[in-house]
Amino acid sequence: MNYRHAFHAGNFADVHKHVVLVRIIERLCEKPTPFRVIDTHAGAGLYSLRAPEAERTGEWREGIGRLLEHRFAQDSDRLLAPYRDAVARFNPAGRLAVYPGSPLLCRALLRPQDRLIACELEPTAAAALARNLGRHRRAKAIAIDGWTALRAYIPPPERRGLVLVDPPYEQPDEFTRIADRLARAHGKWPTGIFLGWYPIKDRAGPELVASRLAEAGVPKILRSELSIASSAPERLQGSGLVIVNPPWRLADDLATVLPAIAAALGRGDGRSARLDWIRGEG
Repeated sequence: MNYRHAFHAGNFADVHKHVVLVRIIERLCEKPTPFRVIDTHAGAGLYSLRAPEAERTGEWREGIGRLLEHRFAQDSDRLLAPYRDAVARFNPAGRLAVYPGSPLLCRALLRPQDRLIACELEPTAAAALARNLGRHRRAKAIAIDGWTALRAYIPPPERRGLVLVDPPYEQPDEFTRIADRLARAHGKWPTGIFLGWYPIKDRAGPELVASRLAEAGVPKILRSELSIASSAPERLQGSGLVIVNPPWRLADDLATVLPAIAAALGRGDGRSARLDWIRGEG
């Protein structure tokens, strides 16, 4: 498949990925020492929900649009608040017009001592990323291949932080690649947090990622999956994340919020949330 950000900005998979991303950053911020976020496939960073690509699919309406309209229970609402607030910051008129991608969400949450490296190779997206991040002391856009960046920028000087790996799945071996590269990256930076996203169309690719990471000896791997029954069955129906070295209590956070998101965004019997340990604390 070919998962291009502009067509899917703000959809249920973005909501899933970005809720988890924001929860990780919130946990990192609990300690005063600085950290670094490395976004290997950052995209353009900010997406108009009125652009032809977003209008063509309308996927954001069943994602961030539905999430913002839903009334959650108190515990879930508290956990979702930093993500919702970050999205609202880019829509000051109170009406959804744009959706921030992972690099801008990260930048919005960084403290003065923290840093972001956002990597994008495709020329149009890379130029947009540089514009959208702007001249910011804490954030830097770099035109580089994401897999090269994964080798080049770890471990970071801060020694604490998160690497987000979110490739477009254009190549048939992408599931094998993300598992193998995450395992190698963990070998270079055993204390780093790694967040890898994958689409779910069947179980073969996701199970390959899980088994290869486990076989590589990565000791702590949490898996988070969200499935929906969309009004358009031809669209992507499932989103998955592997989290290597999840921060303390992240599993508790996700155990609360994932079923709530599935209930808010999904339809009928096709909606589900899965949270389990591939290796480690389970």
